[in-house]
Amino acid sequence: LAVSSYNEIEELLSHGATTRRVAETHMNKESSRSHAIFQLVLRSERMVNKRKVEQISRLYLVDLAGSERVSTSGATGARLKEAANINKSLSALSDVIKALTSRTGADTEASRHASKFVPYRNSALTWLLKESLGGNAKTVMLATVSPDESNYQETLSTLKYAERAKKIVNKARVNKESNAALV
Repeated sequence: LAVSSYNEIEELLSHGATTRRVAETHMNKESSRSHAIFQLVLRSERMVNKRKVEQISRLYLVDLAGSERVSTSGATGARLKEAANINKSLSALSDVIKALTSRTGADTEASRHASKFVPYRNSALTWLLKESLGGNAKTVMLATVSPDESNYQETLSTLKYAERAKKIVNKARVNKESNAALV
């Protein structure tokens, strides 16, 4: 959907939040039962020496449903199936993060890219986040943790996950059209 103002963006975010799947588990009254990805594509056009130059940037806002231990969450039936799907996609994301961080020790950029296969296609989540994870992007990860002692294992797991993700190294650069390179 094309938007031209902050209010329109806010309306889309609000609509997305209302359609997000949540359900009660033993751990949370409103537990996310799905991941949410909001992609904002910014386009800028200008004339430079009588040529139209377009720059495109993408901003992804991603809210991942947390992994859960079924024994703790009490998930059964549909909640159990959702938990399995959530954990499967988070595991695929972990595999991508592992592959990306293991190649950062290579000597040259070419050998880093050739040194390790990155399994982006193992999950719709990792495929959608491919550019953000290992592409031409600057990525920030926020991890939500609980100070409660009963959530110690989940908090520790989340912090380890974030620590691994922090080790991904991308070199973001401005993409230019071939016409713009002539300017």
